[in-house]
Amino acid sequence: MRKTLKYLGYFTILLLVLTLSQLRCNIPVDDLKPLYTNAESKFIEVDNMQVHYRIEGNGPPLVLLHGMAASLHTWEGWVKELKGDFKVISLDLPAFGLTGPNPSGDYSIQYYLDFVHRFMDKLGIHEFHLAGNSLGGLIAWNYALSYPHQIKKLILIDAAGYTKNQAKPFIFKIATTPVLKDVMEMLSPKYLFRMSIKDVYGNDELVTDSLVDRYYNLMLRDGNRKAFVQRTNSGFEFQTERIPEIETPTLIQWGEVDKWIPLEHATLFQQAIPNSQLIVYKGVGHVPMEEIPVVTAADARAFLLRAP
Repeated sequence: MRKTLKYLGYFTILLLVLTLSQLRCNIPVDDLKPLYTNAESKFIEVDNMQVHYRIEGNGPPLVLLHGMAASLHTWEGWVKELKGDFKVISLDLPAFGLTGPNPSGDYSIQYYLDFVHRFMDKLGIHEFHLAGNSLGGLIAWNYALSYPHQIKKLILIDAAGYTKNQAKPFIFKIATTPVLKDVMEMLSPKYLFRMSIKDVYGNDELVTDSLVDRYYNLMLRDGNRKAFVQRTNSGFEFQTERIPEIETPTLIQWGEVDKWIPLEHATLFQQAIPNSQLIVYKGVGHVPMEEIPVVTAADARAFLLRAP
């Protein structure tokens, strides 16, 4: 009995040490700016937030919306490929990247629609192409429904919108579980981020240390972990029944081996949206524009430059 208690004590101490070793302080945004801004990075005040964005290239405006726990950096490959033909506008949505948390704590889809509208209004751009991945895709197609005259063409990349046969990723399970979701605001094991990124990539070899560091460090930006938990617990407010109302010409791009949003959802979008086409990328995961930017950007360019 005494021996058992002794080993139990050792185990408890080891568990405590491992737990404390994963405690991570928030990183001030000013410490992150030198690492994750470039010469094109700008900040503009919207809804009492300093919103990080970039405008690169010339031509018809193309706005890019990233997904959960991501940032405008997920589009860097696309920006490089498309800035010769388009004025490419990427931004860190509220709760993510250098933009950080919304002071009001509102992370509803309706809020994101209103935010993007106010952001574009501040830029003085009222007609544009719109592309979105995952959460960004959900915002994008809802935006096309709310402001149909603003959107010339729409690109949905592994977009949220349906719930059929959709499994909840591990990181989202933690963020929606009582107690664990509170702990998540302090405990941030880097291996969890590496595991999640490998989950969204089809090719694990593309998951580099620098890629993991970027996702990890930006999540540690002041307020982002709490905002991630709040956003995850805000629900996704799907208006699936309204998807057939989308009249905007739409390109649907999808990774064949997406573990977060299954390929069958791509078919559901294609069947529901009257003027749409689907391209599936073999062996690719949830973020095709990040995993194979050259190929996906080429398909996007062909679609956007094609006459209506």
